Amino acid sequence: MSKHILVYSQYFYPEQFRINDLCLELVERGFKVSVVTGVPNYPEGRFYKGYSWRENRNEIWNGINIYRMPIFSRGQSKIRLILNYFSFVISSKLLERTLPKDIDAIFTYEVSPMTQALPAIWYAKKMKVPSYLYVMDLWPENVVAVTKIKNKIIIDAIGRMVDYIYKNTTTILASSERFVDAIVNRNVPEKKILYWPQYAEDLYEIKEKNNQEVISEYFDEMTFVFAGNVGEAQGLGILPEAAKHLMEIHIKVKFVIIGNGRYMSQLLDLIKKLGVSEYFYFIPRQPATDIPYYLAKFDVALITLNSSEIYDMTIPAKTQSLMACGKPLLVAANGEVQEIVRNSASGLYGDAGDVEKLVSNIIKFYEMTEKDLERLSKNSKKYYDTNFDKKQLMDKLEWLLRGC
Repeated sequence: MSKHILVYSQYFYPEQFRINDLCLELVERGFKVSVVTGVPNYPEGRFYKGYSWRENRNEIWNGINIYRMPIFSRGQSKIRLILNYFSFVISSKLLERTLPKDIDAIFTYEVSPMTQALPAIWYAKKMKVPSYLYVMDLWPENVVAVTKIKNKIIIDAIGRMVDYIYKNTTTILASSERFVDAIVNRNVPEKKILYWPQYAEDLYEIKEKNNQEVISEYFDEMTFVFAGNVGEAQGLGILPEAAKHLMEIHIKVKFVIIGNGRYMSQLLDLIKKLGVSEYFYFIPRQPATDIPYYLAKFDVALITLNSSEIYDMTIPAKTQSLMACGKPLLVAANGEVQEIVRNSASGLYGDAGDVEKLVSNIIKFYEMTEKDLERLSKNSKKYYDTNFDKKQLMDKLEWLLRGC
């Protein structure tokens, strides 16, 4: 008889998160999977067409039963976001009677908010089954970094909630090794925690540079591509600053930005202010399936982050995707991602916000031969295959869940 895993994830198909692929893989491996989620509204902050508190509340997607809880959409304000977080908790608790009873374990996919783990824990206790928590956003550190909250009473309250969640979870999976250390520092037994990094979906693989699947301009200059959310956390303001320095020493490169986000207008303003528009080329947000084809057309992939306690412990999700596509990496971020680039010999790195180091690294790339770049590309893919391979990681998760 197949094991039945009930997944709690506030985001799920048609929203694009890796939990979609993880659930499909579990089904492929013989598990029965059901998902408790919200009405899809990420990232725009409004409900997707065809979905509401009444429409498509329950559906089946590729053999997965989806139970959608009525929630407030994220909107564009902090108040709406708070309502979004807590409405999921309340709805999931009040409507738990509608959820399946024949479950063997509960798995919570924790990208913010961590509050979504509360109804998962409560239902696991009620059904007397083990609960697994996959931590990809560390709280309260993430809340402090994003909201800039400094009120000790609020931070302590969030911390107590986090401690309650950790204490009442059977097994915690952490997406970075520094997360393991941070969780242990909250008096959680180390034997309860498992390092389980993210993998890249199968669509992320090396493509031909001259592929015709996507169309992009051709540049004579060396190209550095950033693909993903253009938000405050990504620290992309460092790029116009670097471009200004490069312009002064007459080195021409092109920064290709694929995506959009809340920081885009500020980024464009900074580019205009510094007079470096010729150094940038923008491509609107693209379907995930097209990204590997775009990546193939450009020379080096960028990973940038602002500096904060939480970001310095995080492995950006794009790291695995870029390495699976065999991209040489240029990093302007602190912490574990630097260690990955150093250990893999897949590129160059500097600290978050360090414009001088970024410029120095760009010049080094600028002086590299095709053979040098090819070597970095091979190292990147080799490291991915050894450390982030999907099959190896899913084998480990399957072993864990079959023991429940």
